[in-house]
Amino acid sequence: MLKYSDKDLMKILGVDAKTLKRFQQIRVETIKEAKKLSDNFKRRKKLKVLGISGSARDTLDMAQEKSNSETLLVRCLDYFKKLGADTELIKLRDYDIKHCKACYSTANTHCHFYCSCYPKETPTGDDMSNILYDKILGSDILIFATPVNNFKMSTLMAAFLDRCISLDGSLKPADPKFPKNRALNIKHMKFIERTADPAIPGSGMLRRFQGKVAGVITTGHEEGAAMVISSLFMTLNHFGMIFPPFGTLYAMASICQSTYEDKKMVLGDCYDPELKALAENCVTTARSMKKVEVGLWSYDPKTN
Repeated sequence: MLKYSDKDLMKILGVDAKTLKRFQQIRVETIKEAKKLSDNFKRRKKLKVLGISGSARDTLDMAQEKSNSETLLVRCLDYFKKLGADTELIKLRDYDIKHCKACYSTANTHCHFYCSCYPKETPTGDDMSNILYDKILGSDILIFATPVNNFKMSTLMAAFLDRCISLDGSLKPADPKFPKNRALNIKHMKFIERTADPAIPGSGMLRRFQGKVAGVITTGHEEGAAMVISSLFMTLNHFGMIFPPFGTLYAMASICQSTYEDKKMVLGDCYDPELKALAENCVTTARSMKKVEVGLWSYDPKTN
């Protein structure tokens, strides 16, 4: 990797010394954050499991019925408890999650952590910024449960994953008072392209999901289950999450019968062995990860 002097960087980026110092300050702070995340991961004695339910269904709402995918998720979390893990169920329908504005498409450094579109602890902040990002950071295992809606994951789950992009590489804004300074953010990205070192965790974009373990539970009629699982796998794997063997479950009913007959098939005990195996395999993987230095995973620090 080429080494640049401050004078060279100011000339290449077209910035003054104060701006360059701010870029360098963010780099130092992100390296510290990377170490803190790694240390916290190793320090936790008990595994923390988040069950993320993307279903909109509720007995007290229009559906007047419990969610199939969420019911299976709760059963799976019970197996995690028996394995000694702390668990928490997150029902996305209970949270205010605003849509992602895809700022990273302008420049990776146009998207920030915490999300600068909905800043934490401000009047415009939402539950993703104020609550859910921190819950994710404090977890070791995340189990994603979603129904198949029109051959895809639920709208709630998609909105949640879209907003997770802030955890996948984003940094502090170069200008806290004007985070969406497009020209400055592009220069910040050019700085990272010239200074990020794959051997130094946090020297570029910080992938905060790396080392966390993922599992997936889906329910539905359609062949869309394969599309849902594939989409979730590709997204979560690119976030840096790890899937154990047999880390996905698809509980299916018959397309030849009416949907009101689904429950006795989908929620019967035939899926319990798979739920138990999913929990056991995630725990085995997460415990193995405790022996690995999270920051040593290889990725391109210039992208998210």
